[in-house]
Amino acid sequence: MKEVEIRRLLAANLLCALAIALTALLPSFFLEGFTVLGTHLTWLCVCSVCVGTLNVILHLVLKPSQSPKRSSFAQKISRFLKCCIYFFMSCILFHAIIVLYGAPLIESVTETFLFAVLLSTFTTLQCLCILGPNIQAWIRVFSKNGAMSIWESSLQITTVCSILGAWFGAFPIPLDWDRPWQVWPISCSLGATFGYTAGLIIAPLWIHWNRKQLTYKSR
Repeated sequence: MKEVEIRRLLAANLLCALAIALTALLPSFFLEGFTVLGTHLTWLCVCSVCVGTLNVILHLVLKPSQSPKRSSFAQKISRFLKCCIYFFMSCILFHAIIVLYGAPLIESVTETFLFAVLLSTFTTLQCLCILGPNIQAWIRVFSKNGAMSIWESSLQITTVCSILGAWFGAFPIPLDWDRPWQVWPISCSLGATFGYTAGLIIAPLWIHWNRKQLTYKSR
């Protein structure tokens, strides 16, 4: 395993983590009264757009899953449209799952959907960037020993950390602490964000630590 590739992964992940930190700080200079808690829906939009855009740019620059076959312009357009459809379907699916787990069905629809968009940005968008709109590849990567590159291993870790963070973030909501961050979906979205950020940092460190045991073979 090349150390250079691990350094590229670390640099890309640190940029994504920095982007999340900046979404909490920079908008306050341009939007009056902006705070992560006070204007949480605005922050959800800003964070989703910034992280999503950066992931796409990093994928285009680093090309972690570049195919040896060249695609025609029509194939690229078709792939892009499929990715858009898959991302939208992911938002709808996450929204439905969140409601099934106890989120308000009719009330707070906007809040729930924006939280679903954030989760899709942390999970599905990364899958689309690295694996493309290929469900079989997604199933392979998230099966046991299914990763075929350090990027796919990082994808596994960040996705699981994001979902676990969102799940753990739901625990304080029913408690009678009466804190402003217990309002739906603040604690869940912050939990997902912290989980995703932790995954970004843990992934390259874990891969570096276990680089001698990791052997990626083409399937």
